[in-house]
Amino acid sequence: MTFKFTRQNLKGRERIFQRFFEILPGGTSWLILISATGLSFSHPACAAIFIIAFLFYWLLRLLYMTLFLVLSYSRLMMERQTDWMALIDGVDHLHEYIKPNDQHAPKKIPQRIASYIHQKELRNIQKERNPPPPSSEIYHLVIFPIVKEPQDIIEPGVKSLSRQQFSPKRILVIFALEDRAEEKVKEDALAIAKKYQHHFLDIMTVVHPSGIPGEAAVKGANATCAAKQATQYFHSKNIPLENIILSCFDADTIVGEEYFACLTYHFMIAPRRIQSSFQPIPVYHNNIWQVPSFARVIEIGSSFFQLIEATNPEKLVTFSSHSMSFKALVDVGYWPVDMISDDSAIFWKSYIHFEGQYQVIPMYVTLSMDVAASDSLWTTIKSIYKQKRRWAWGVENFPIVMRAFLQSPKISFYNKIRHGWKLFEGHISWATWGFILTIISWLPVLLSEYEFTSSVVYYNAPNITKTIFHLASSSLFISILLSMGLLPKRKSRDSLREKIWHALEWLMIPFILVFFSSLPALDAQTRLMLNKRMEFWVTDKKRKKSH
Repeated sequence: MTFKFTRQNLKGRERIFQRFFEILPGGTSWLILISATGLSFSHPACAAIFIIAFLFYWLLRLLYMTLFLVLSYSRLMMERQTDWMALIDGVDHLHEYIKPNDQHAPKKIPQRIASYIHQKELRNIQKERNPPPPSSEIYHLVIFPIVKEPQDIIEPGVKSLSRQQFSPKRILVIFALEDRAEEKVKEDALAIAKKYQHHFLDIMTVVHPSGIPGEAAVKGANATCAAKQATQYFHSKNIPLENIILSCFDADTIVGEEYFACLTYHFMIAPRRIQSSFQPIPVYHNNIWQVPSFARVIEIGSSFFQLIEATNPEKLVTFSSHSMSFKALVDVGYWPVDMISDDSAIFWKSYIHFEGQYQVIPMYVTLSMDVAASDSLWTTIKSIYKQKRRWAWGVENFPIVMRAFLQSPKISFYNKIRHGWKLFEGHISWATWGFILTIISWLPVLLSEYEFTSSVVYYNAPNITKTIFHLASSSLFISILLSMGLLPKRKSRDSLREKIWHALEWLMIPFILVFFSSLPALDAQTRLMLNKRMEFWVTDKKRKKSH
């Protein structure tokens, strides 16, 4: 299917459809919020019934998500003990590795479950007609887009790459530098490249020129420039593109020693490895104990959301730092160069290019990034708000994807409906749920009239609401416990007091839901609806130097 994944230079019906689908999410969100508020004023009894029905629906969704959060977290903990290099060797020597009665099976139940899962994956490889290349012929390309990040932000990530269990000598690292970056930033990148050159296959610095026609000042344009240089590099080395795994990392990304071994294994066992992206679990641990409490809770919530999403790979979409086949990236024409949400846009561009035959494979391994932070509390608040609004600007994918679905005869109607609805409903929930739960749900009682106060609904609504929130508190309690297990340990003598304080931090959830979730999402949708395009904003990253 030939489809231009862009909103630029559209004509006729395509332009009309584009504007219609740009208006639809924001218009729907505002309609829900205004209608629910207006109903609370005009017909409190009807509004109360609506709120109770919504709260029941929200509770069911919450319990459902909590269940899968626990399952996903358990899988993440199980995989921490996995020897990924041994599994890679097993894929290289399948017939010798797979044994029906392995006497050396792990004794602990979590490891036995993980071993069973991997044995099943290895047996599936035997049935496939698309055997993987030998691990010795697989290479990695890692691109770090850089515009204003200093050396102390970039270097830890590069250092983590140099310590991989998978041979760093088969990793090509590229610093994708914006031409508009300050000279100090460029000098830092060159210094890091020189320092770590001998650890890798190579380290390259590619400068992306400013002002190229048709491009916006976005990360996708910068990464595309670097990827094109990488294509030439691999051709010169006679390395097949289908044997290369691309990872586009934020400049602050740090990975564990097992990361690229895990990624290589998942690439090798994927039946359609060329038509797959690979999504780890992002955590924000680099400076997690150096930021305000509300910021910590926000980013733990982001990690929890990705854990939940990982349990449904059929609907999973790439987010933040992730990986994919380099050949697939080249085949689809690289990243969109005029869109801010490049991480999700590349999935949709690939999904449309391969006519629905594209998937995201979850990996139960973490990579760590920075929490947005600035020099003061107020600037940190503004930085986090802008970051969440930029994430919510992923709604710009919706009109382009819907136009593609209307034109594609080969993507099944079922897939169009389930993907289109999830994309639409996800953004609407993002923009409205916080307002409904924390503000609008209380309006019917506060604005009640005499007729309503004497009704059965009025007397029962508080009890029903209280029961729902009591049940929901169990999910909050589970989230607190899981967050304590997921967060990096602090070297402190007063760990009990810190755990109690961290638990109390979660009481800020109502405030966070409104001001750092629903409000930035509604802001982004409103801008899209009014055709007020956002510009790419680079998140502030600050770390205190350890002594």
